[in-house]
Amino acid sequence: MRVCLFCGSKPGSSPVYAQVARDLGRSCAERGLGLVYGGGRVGLMGLAADAALGAGGEVIGVITEQLVKAEEAHQGLTRLEVVSSLQERKARMGALAAGFVILPGGFGTLDECSEMLTWNQMGLLAGPVVLLDVDGFWSGLLAWADRALQEGFLSETHRGLAQQASNVSEALDLASAPSALAPG
Repeated sequence: MRVCLFCGSKPGSSPVYAQVARDLGRSCAERGLGLVYGGGRVGLMGLAADAALGAGGEVIGVITEQLVKAEEAHQGLTRLEVVSSLQERKARMGALAAGFVILPGGFGTLDECSEMLTWNQMGLLAGPVVLLDVDGFWSGLLAWADRALQEGFLSETHRGLAQQASNVSEALDLASAPSALAPG
């Protein structure tokens, strides 16, 4: 079983983000969970990958041709796949993983999170999407989802697709649990 990690290609301003990324990578390896991620050596993603590799875990990176240089493609992975587009990258990562953990990040991370939630909503995949709410980073997005539910833009079922975790252990428990939704 593999878990996909979406997170920043930058380390962020708080050392807590880096520590959580390392803890997540190491914990994946300790649990026997493969890690799928964006394939870069930099930022939170590189820290998580290095920690998983250092603990003997499987790490698969999926990166676009354009990002190979910008994100310094990680050459020490179990496997590195280079694809042509961001859409292909997300689709491949979704196909390789059973669940998703979202750490802090920027627009790219938000896009990846939104896409996995939308694909779950549409029945294109059935993998838990877990926002690891480090220091309340995702609280604004989760409040928006609650508001969208209250205002009739989301059903209870679809609001439940965006799960929240407060620590690495909880995030991995949720991300590796069988999904309640079946594709189709």
